[in-house]
Amino acid sequence: MGALKTVSVLALTAAGFLSVPALAAPAGSKGEGGKVEAAAKAVQPKVVAWRRDVHEHPELGNQEVRTAALVARELKALGLEVREGVGKTGVVGVLKGGKPGKVVALRADMDALPVLEKTGLSFASKATATWEGKTVPVMHACGHDTHVAMLLGAATVLAGMKNDIAGTVVFIFQPAEEGPQAGDEGGAKLMIADGALDNPKVDAIFGLHIGPGDAHALNYRPEGFYAGADRLTITVKGKQTHGARPWAGIDMASISADIVQALNQIAARQIDVGTSPTVLTIATINMGVRNNIIPEDLVMSGTLRTFTPERKAEVIAKTQKAVAAIGDRYGAKAEAVFTQPYPVTWNDAALSKWVKAPLEKASPGKVDDQAALVTGAEDFSLYGQKVPAVFVQLGGRKADVPAAGAPANHSPYFDIDEAVLETGVKAEVFMALDYLARK
Repeated sequence: MGALKTVSVLALTAAGFLSVPALAAPAGSKGEGGKVEAAAKAVQPKVVAWRRDVHEHPELGNQEVRTAALVARELKALGLEVREGVGKTGVVGVLKGGKPGKVVALRADMDALPVLEKTGLSFASKATATWEGKTVPVMHACGHDTHVAMLLGAATVLAGMKNDIAGTVVFIFQPAEEGPQAGDEGGAKLMIADGALDNPKVDAIFGLHIGPGDAHALNYRPEGFYAGADRLTITVKGKQTHGARPWAGIDMASISADIVQALNQIAARQIDVGTSPTVLTIATINMGVRNNIIPEDLVMSGTLRTFTPERKAEVIAKTQKAVAAIGDRYGAKAEAVFTQPYPVTWNDAALSKWVKAPLEKASPGKVDDQAALVTGAEDFSLYGQKVPAVFVQLGGRKADVPAAGAPANHSPYFDIDEAVLETGVKAEVFMALDYLARK
């Protein structure tokens, strides 16, 4: 596969090595399942090439201009109806089958993260971009490069079966899943507002997310799966003073330390985490410009993860009360604000029961429909508030990486076994085809 780095996807296609007709099932393949198996295997080199291309050229949320252009170009080449600029930089492709039927959607996210890549891959990112006023490194540390590639692969396979499809498949390539910059909007919310689930009206939607689990394993759970998430911003206004005279001002470092301890104490001692998992994290603390000046301003940010509206309201109330009280104690004004909420990713119960069979076709014996709750969050949840939805995880850990030490999503070392991309393509294709074949 190493040669794929230096040979463009377009060049391969133009040369005829990866054309859609090449995806036809070989003589002797049995039924639709055999056709899908053969087509997924045939498109795998192209999927790997897409993955490496997108990985090497990552883009942050609402900035996915190059990625969106690649997606739109490939979908148009397949003969799909394509809408660009959906939800700012999103792309929607529509494949109308040769027979009438329902409408099913498949979704992939396209955005990368402000992370400095340390994988050492030959196609590692060297990109930088501007994020909330700062120049930052950019990396596909959450696997969205693979999501784009797998969904393009699924579109290729399904386009090659167009005449036999009873219904319509909508391919949603979404920007800004990781959340837009502060003060901006983006992601699934804007995709929905711009009609991603309309024209044609989608009956059900499926999503796939890669992670560090066992290679080729597919897992999910009915009803609540991924946590709901809220962005936490804490602002503190104090009094600046010389570092040698802390009593003449308000010590922001001490306030920040007290806030961190108070929030950890809320999550560990003031709520029953046995009834519902809860995570409250402070991830950034920004204050000061010089070692001997205690600053006037402090800004902290973090995230809250919960699984019920009641627990979310409870933690928000306790956090806001604790932060305000700490500020009062020091003579400062302190406020905690929660914004950009993602609801719990909810897998439709009936659809969750049904989807196990098509997933078993993609990865026989490696499907778990009772996966553990995930404290990560996904704005795929917003689609699930509009139409029946199921979100599935795909294991992608390399064979030589121990499970206990596997770099998780958002790690600068995050990488995957590219062989699992074929499994992901098959999972998406079987979910779409089997849903449209339901009576």
